[in-house]
Amino acid sequence: MIVTIDGVAASGKSSVASGVARALGIPYVSSGLLYRTATLLGLEAGLELNDATALLAHLRANPLRLEPRAKGNRVWVGERELTAELHSSRVDAGVSRVAALPEVRAWVDAQLRALPEPFVAEGRDMGTNVFPHAGAKFYLTASPRVRAERRAKERPEDVPAIEAALTERDRLDTVQSAPAPDARVIDTGPLTLDEVIGAVLSELPEHVSRG
Repeated sequence: MIVTIDGVAASGKSSVASGVARALGIPYVSSGLLYRTATLLGLEAGLELNDATALLAHLRANPLRLEPRAKGNRVWVGERELTAELHSSRVDAGVSRVAALPEVRAWVDAQLRALPEPFVAEGRDMGTNVFPHAGAKFYLTASPRVRAERRAKERPEDVPAIEAALTERDRLDTVQSAPAPDARVIDTGPLTLDEVIGAVLSELPEHVSRG
């Protein structure tokens, strides 16, 4: 049993996936954290972020561990936890470049497909590419301004700058991020977090909602 929640950057995917997972009593999986980890490790090693060969060699030399939980994912490399370092402006600025590399996408997909079901998977192409067989698929969207205002509450940056960065991120992510043909598209702009979670839960097939 897999539920996929895709969507544009800062559309609330992680918060919604966590809420849905808690309601169902299963973990959620954040694919974006794997791309962010690849980006952070590449930056720390001084690698070119468009050099897939170097990035993959570095990742294989420093194997990571994704810990899926309903309340939030954690990422480790050896004994070092990276989770708190993954949501920074410098990672934001580079992650789309890393996520656009087919070789890195294949590596991330392999990590995700190796995880035991059931779970809620959130990302850009969970329902289209990674888990096309998922029993329930959703795609979250909202205007760049709404998403920027939300993100500004989490980071000490001004809304126009965040909005500009998100608009550029949308442009870069166009190839990877699109709703699956059988996905329910939800505009999260006018909705509270609880309302979005409720909308997802109400659309789940009976066998999924019962676990």
